[in-house]
Amino acid sequence: MDSATRVNGGDAPKNQGTVYQSPFVTSRSKASGTSKGAARATYGALVSSEAARQWAIRGLAAIVVGVAVGYLTADWRIGATFGIGVLIAFTVHHSRRQSEVPHWRRPSAAQRRTEAQLKVMKRLGYKVLHARGIEGGNGQIDHFIVGRRGAFAIDSEAWDKRLPLRNKLEKLYHGRFSKNERIDEALEEARAAEKLISQQLGREIHVRASLAIYGPGMPWDSHNLRGVDIITGTKVRKWLRTGKSRLSEQEIEEIYEAAQKVLLPRY
Repeated sequence: MDSATRVNGGDAPKNQGTVYQSPFVTSRSKASGTSKGAARATYGALVSSEAARQWAIRGLAAIVVGVAVGYLTADWRIGATFGIGVLIAFTVHHSRRQSEVPHWRRPSAAQRRTEAQLKVMKRLGYKVLHARGIEGGNGQIDHFIVGRRGAFAIDSEAWDKRLPLRNKLEKLYHGRFSKNERIDEALEEARAAEKLISQQLGREIHVRASLAIYGPGMPWDSHNLRGVDIITGTKVRKWLRTGKSRLSEQEIEEIYEAAQKVLLPRY
């Protein structure tokens, strides 16, 4: 808040005879493959061209700033320092905004903020998938994470910061609006993912469900309600470290590969 690939295996016959194949099917398959390949090539060229244009603009802006500052201070070294600083600022800003989810399926601001935190966790050995669906359902797990502290499903939400968030009798209210239905959805998605991955692996695993909330202030960093951890959005990395599991590198890789197969990409 990023399709299961099924391979129907079978031993190929050792001696294959001549098999008749309709020329219409063959030509259509080839045409379809060619058109898809051309579409991918065109899209890739457009993306590369747009990226090159953006970096050219940023480089030019950095040069202009550097020359201007160097002229005003009468010191080219100061100008060069300012120019490099501008280019670094552009690079940092771009890396924070860039998402692994394709641009034509643009993630929400809340999802991008969580994704930015998860990029740090990936450098610590955590495996991450974004925008994954459950087969046969309409729900989406915004972020599936597996690391040495366990497996996690996070949905990212941006709620009105003007309305208080409170827990009353094990029910979550945003202002006067109940959010229990949203909590139950997050739990259902995590349990479905847990079941599918367990079946794929042939052993039981546990997936912790959570909602990362951006906007309203909360009196806690994380609090479990109805089986779902309600997290302050900016504390996602801290929450991930509270997992009690101790997974080996092999277990992490196995769970990640299973999740890739059974949690379907939503784009």
